[in-house]
Amino acid sequence: MDRRHFLRAAVAGAGTVAFGFSVTPTAIAYPARTGPSPYGELRAADANGIMLPSGFTSRVIARSGHAVAGTGYPWHSAPDGGACFADGTGWIYVSNSEAGSGAGGVSAVRFDSAATITDAYQILSGTTRNCAGGPTPWNTWISCEEHDGGYCWETDPWGAKAAVRRDAMGRFTHEAAACDLVREVVYLTEDKPDGGFYRFVPATWGDLSSGTLEVLTDELTWVTISDPEGRPRATRRQVPNMKVFNGGEGAFYRNDVCYFTTKGDNKVWAYNAASNTLDVVYDDNLTSNPPLSGVDNITADSHVGDLYVAEDGGNMEICVITPDDVVAPFLRVTNQNSSELCGVAFNPAGDRMYFSSQRGTAGSSSDGITYEINGPFRTSLTG
Repeated sequence: MDRRHFLRAAVAGAGTVAFGFSVTPTAIAYPARTGPSPYGELRAADANGIMLPSGFTSRVIARSGHAVAGTGYPWHSAPDGGACFADGTGWIYVSNSEAGSGAGGVSAVRFDSAATITDAYQILSGTTRNCAGGPTPWNTWISCEEHDGGYCWETDPWGAKAAVRRDAMGRFTHEAAACDLVREVVYLTEDKPDGGFYRFVPATWGDLSSGTLEVLTDELTWVTISDPEGRPRATRRQVPNMKVFNGGEGAFYRNDVCYFTTKGDNKVWAYNAASNTLDVVYDDNLTSNPPLSGVDNITADSHVGDLYVAEDGGNMEICVITPDDVVAPFLRVTNQNSSELCGVAFNPAGDRMYFSSQRGTAGSSSDGITYEINGPFRTSLTG
């Protein structure tokens, strides 16, 4: 049990209810409060226009419409959700393209052990508004289409196998996916003001070709969606007591908990599958001087359990939420107020972070920029 869940368990033992918030002035439970970052204050913007804590550096990995350095592959427009996959002693970063009208898809960049780019290539094309998604334990990337007729596509980060549309996972405004290895399900968010929080139960774990789509209700039960294709009735209209979430965005699973964000009300949620409880990790209405707004993509580090949440809007920050429930800016991108941050992910070692500014300095999807951050990310709660 990591510290975040230890703290929650301690509060539960003290008699709080499933939706209990902080019970002491030291905030030993959700929701997170504004406080100092474990990395210290942000420094002046570097040459790439990024404000970072001391010891961290940035570099540009790719720009939309330009060949990725050391390759002949032109980077896609509107870069969005992403993830990293181990590749021998190196790794691969995959990135969605949220371009519309069949111009979307997924690209990949391969790095060696020294973080040198060795290749870049396409692993999905011809799709529409590929927004977020999620990695699977069997090393594929689920890329999600964000429109009313959107599907999930299972892709191969190495580009050796053709991408496959996974119809059983439903047809709706998909946003993100997060795999629960214990219960063998995939959680799915929906980017609608009256969206649902779904889970897909594969008939066979490791095979997404068939299974059951379910949605969470107000009673925190899971009810089957009878028509995952949503024709003629949308999936979110099929269960009368479906619990409504205002604009589902990123999702990340860790240690029995699926963390996910809702942009319509600037909240970060935690669904604990082991205890079947739902908590609000962060709510800007319950936080003084809230540093985080326009919540979007979310990930966690591989060491201490810090959550990192990217902003769509706000002041273009990626904020950290620590296991002791403090929220603070980790970085800020300057002079890109018409963009959004997305695709936040760590390499397997946890010492490099990747993310994109979807519309870059020009405020256009054709000017997207993908970055790498390198530095002393925490390996313990004391450093």
